[in-house]
Amino acid sequence: MENILSVKDLNVYYGVIHAIKNISFHVGRGEIVTLIGANGAGKTTTLQTISGLIPAKSGEVIYEDSDILKVPGFKLVSRGLAHVPEGRRVFADLSVYQNLMLGAYTRSDKEGVEKDLHMVYERFPRLLERREQRTGTLSGGEQQMLAMGRALMSKPRLLLMDEPSMGLSPIYVNEIFEIIKKINADGVTILLVEQNAKKALSIADRAYVLETGKIVLEGNARELMEDPKVKSAYLSE
Repeated sequence: MENILSVKDLNVYYGVIHAIKNISFHVGRGEIVTLIGANGAGKTTTLQTISGLIPAKSGEVIYEDSDILKVPGFKLVSRGLAHVPEGRRVFADLSVYQNLMLGAYTRSDKEGVEKDLHMVYERFPRLLERREQRTGTLSGGEQQMLAMGRALMSKPRLLLMDEPSMGLSPIYVNEIFEIIKKINADGVTILLVEQNAKKALSIADRAYVLETGKIVLEGNARELMEDPKVKSAYLSE
């Protein structure tokens, strides 16, 4: 399988703190790959470094055969890499429609944008119902759907998702994970950071376990679900 993303020997510092310690991993085109780990393990930092939001000290981030480590984040969107950040980061004072259209700001193909807007509304019917509504009035689950829809408006080939289930009710959590599976089935590769390890492993092809900035385990997601270390650390009820 061809890799859409290869991270090699990545090191990231916050001042003197060595947050990411020489990690290497890859994401094959068409896969769902998840990074799991406790709070502070370095999962969000890894995604932010890949998408150009945090500078790295050293290493490589190869996306579609180019090293993008020094490419600013706003330029990566037009190259097919989108990031749904932790905490959703939607524009509360704008309407649902306006938020979605901001996702397409790098595109000039009006017909394609209109087609993708209809696709997003089909996938998220609640966004269609609330398209004129101020985003700040949406529930947490609806705001998460909007953040995902906005990212899809950029027509990504690789979608980075950071904690999509955070703060959501169990009903919304199930719905969000079903949508992630459908997005992947439509041909979008997904790198998923998620504290709900059980849910993440249930939909992923492969997984990496991060502990204090290092990858300590990797493998087939189903097999990791049965790994005693993973079970005791991340899957206990």
